[in-house]
Amino acid sequence: MTERSDQTPTKTPWGLVILLGTLTAFAPMSIDMYLPSLPAIGKSLSASAGETQATVSAFLAGMAIGQVLYGPASDRLGRRLPIFIGSAVYVAASAACALATSPQMLIGARFVQALGGCAGAVVARAVVRDRFDHVETARMLSLLMLVMGLAPILAPLAGGAILLAAGWRAIFWVLVAFGASVGLASYLGLAESRSDETARQARAEHPLRAYLALLGQRRLVGYGLAGACNGAALFTYISTSPDLLIGAYHVPAGQFGLLFGLNAAGLIGAGQINRMILRRTTPDRVLRVSSVASTAIAAVLVLAAFAGLGGPWTVLPLLFLLLASYGFVQGNATAGALSVDPLRTGSTSALFGAASFATGALASSISGLLYDGTARPMALIMFAAMAGSTLALRVLALPLERPAQAR
Repeated sequence: MTERSDQTPTKTPWGLVILLGTLTAFAPMSIDMYLPSLPAIGKSLSASAGETQATVSAFLAGMAIGQVLYGPASDRLGRRLPIFIGSAVYVAASAACALATSPQMLIGARFVQALGGCAGAVVARAVVRDRFDHVETARMLSLLMLVMGLAPILAPLAGGAILLAAGWRAIFWVLVAFGASVGLASYLGLAESRSDETARQARAEHPLRAYLALLGQRRLVGYGLAGACNGAALFTYISTSPDLLIGAYHVPAGQFGLLFGLNAAGLIGAGQINRMILRRTTPDRVLRVSSVASTAIAAVLVLAAFAGLGGPWTVLPLLFLLLASYGFVQGNATAGALSVDPLRTGSTSALFGAASFATGALASSISGLLYDGTARPMALIMFAAMAGSTLALRVLALPLERPAQAR
């Protein structure tokens, strides 16, 4: 099938959208719900600021590593089985988080929790590509963001309420219930979508050989790096925002979730605008414009942070605009990567996701080490991430764009 910017969109399968959107919500639920409880966790477990920050970084590292395992498995064994395995691991690790008696135990449990939770995101992307062409994949991924994006809005608010009512451990018991519910819903509602051709391809080659073949494809690497670098800016904000907003800008803890949710709403809105734009243009054209715009906004953020102009009244609106770029870049970059080698969709999805979370973990760690009570380190890291995203697109992915791309 040939990609056309003017093709008639297919009818939206809302049941599938909700289910796949929930599968992609493991990460934001697991991160955003417990962010308001970080100070309480540190106090309860006598953990340093670095140790509480490590619970975020460990989760991101687990998300990166785990996806490498689930991708080839979903190509070889089908889309459903990895979800069931991942959900079981997630439920067990979430219970271990709730029962943690030391920072080290919590850090380790968070890593394993991510190893389970990452299966959902890998499979969800692969299922979308199994069912749709390049343009419709980009539109569907933007639509999934509408469902997934509710987590960053609702999770911090719910986490804060649970923290006040029952303590930080109760948050992880809620995540136990979430993981079990998603696993059950997938068992009942997700049909197998992997093609026989994909299965034959996966069984004929070692997973490592599949990854090497994908890494040898320049366009795929370009899309992957673009999405990973853009996502690193989001993870930098997620890891830095509690200290910056509550500590430096003196935002009341009760209002932190509202500001966090406002930025998530901007990201969701951008994703839906992107979905409408794709009725008239192609994902690559949107990437060309949005990548440059995001880099320009990041440059202005750096100037504002170092000049100290307006303080939070300047920094926060710029952050809103910058984070909204995620809604324009991620779905289109993911669709581009998945279009390169359709017979290795699961492995491509895993490679894309692993790169995103590995880059996010690195950016999160660096932002934690460099944080000085101002927005300056965060602004610099976000600018570097956006510039890297634009460079990857321009040098690797987009110069090789063809007027018509095969499905």
